[in-house]
Amino acid sequence: QVQLVESGGGLVQPGGSLRLSCAASGFTFRLFDMSWARQAPGKGLEWVSGIYSDASDTYYADAVRGRFTISRDNAKHTVYLQMNNLKLEDTALYYCARVAVGSSWFDEYDYWGQGTQVTVSS
Repeated sequence: QVQLVESGGGLVQPGGSLRLSCAASGFTFRLFDMSWARQAPGKGLEWVSGIYSDASDTYYADAVRGRFTISRDNAKHTVYLQMNNLKLEDTALYYCARVAVGSSWFDEYDYWGQGTQVTVSS
C-alpha cells in the first residue's frame, strides 16, 4: 500500500534551517508529482511546494518562495524540503503528499503522510 513517511522536523530559532525528508513506498515513485503542504494551529491545510515527477520544474507558494527548496531523488524514493531563514509563521505540521493523477495543480492529493512538526520559536 502507499506509504509516505516524513521526518526531519523539530524546534528551530527564527532564521534557522531544517531539511524535511519524505520516504515513499508502495507505488512507482518516479511517475508521480509530489508536494509539501502544511497546517498551522487553528488553520486549514496550505500548499507549500510541488515538484514534477522527473524534477524538471518546481513551484512554491508566495509565502516560502526564495526560502524553501523542494527536491527529489527518484532512486531513493524520497522527496525533500530544505527550509532556510525560517520565520515564526512557518510553524506548522508539514505533510508530504502525492499529487493525484489528472490534477490541474499541485494542491490536489490522493495520499499524504502523518506529518512532521516544525516549530519556529525564540
